[in-house]
Amino acid sequence: MDRSFKNGWDLDIEFPLVGREDKPRRNGLTMVLDKGLGIYQTEDLLEIAADYIDFLKLSFGTSALYPKKLLQKKIDLVRGYGLDIYPGGTFLEVAIVQDKWEEYLYKAKDLGFTAIEVSDGTIDLTSNLRSIIIKKAKNLGFKVFTEIGKKDKEEEFKTHQMIKQLKRDIADGAYKVIIEARESGKGVSIYDDSGEADEFKLKKLLLEAPHPTDIIWEAPLKKQQVYFINMLGNNVNLGNINSGDIIALESLRTGLRGDTFKRTLDIKHNSDTIIEMDL
Repeated sequence: MDRSFKNGWDLDIEFPLVGREDKPRRNGLTMVLDKGLGIYQTEDLLEIAADYIDFLKLSFGTSALYPKKLLQKKIDLVRGYGLDIYPGGTFLEVAIVQDKWEEYLYKAKDLGFTAIEVSDGTIDLTSNLRSIIIKKAKNLGFKVFTEIGKKDKEEEFKTHQMIKQLKRDIADGAYKVIIEARESGKGVSIYDDSGEADEFKLKKLLLEAPHPTDIIWEAPLKKQQVYFINMLGNNVNLGNINSGDIIALESLRTGLRGDTFKRTLDIKHNSDTIIEMDL
């Protein structure tokens, strides 16, 4: 699709970063972290940004605190805009500890959630039970996200173990595997205390994954979003995006923000220089 005409100005102008996938898409996914938006806030968000959101995650266990009618109304609203919606993995972890994970999955289906996150960010979950839950959720028709990495910053991100789990999750039917970063994006999994990515761990994950697009990188900070777009392109999968940052992120993805627009100018300059040298 020619994105030059997909703008509110109706101006025949090409976005600097080309190749952005349109919905429905399997790559270039944006997952939004919703920590408790009201119905009107959600509607406002979807009205302006639904084209740029693929998944809305009702973070951690927040969905359990909604009045039932309001939760149902919100799920229906989000689905009405063509988005997938799912509860955070922490609530499933609570259900697992209480041996109620099957009941949880059936209730999520009844409520209308379209995806499920299987994680062990706080608990210890055996690989066998993890596989059983993934397969059960997929059989129920959910898009299944799994998450690797612990929420506790004192827990070491052991890359070789994470790669093994990532491969097993994909083999079990996971739709995408999320790399944990929490909402802070600092001091957890592949990020240091300042939010900088460990390139060795990152590249190891990319090289060992069945396919690089199997991964969703949680990147709540702007500098992380810029980093991944510059490194992996504007169709990189990004998660834990603040609900107020969606248009700003899509501006990065399309080169309509200085951080990524500058890169297109640098590429053009280098290309022009090479042509001149050839002449």
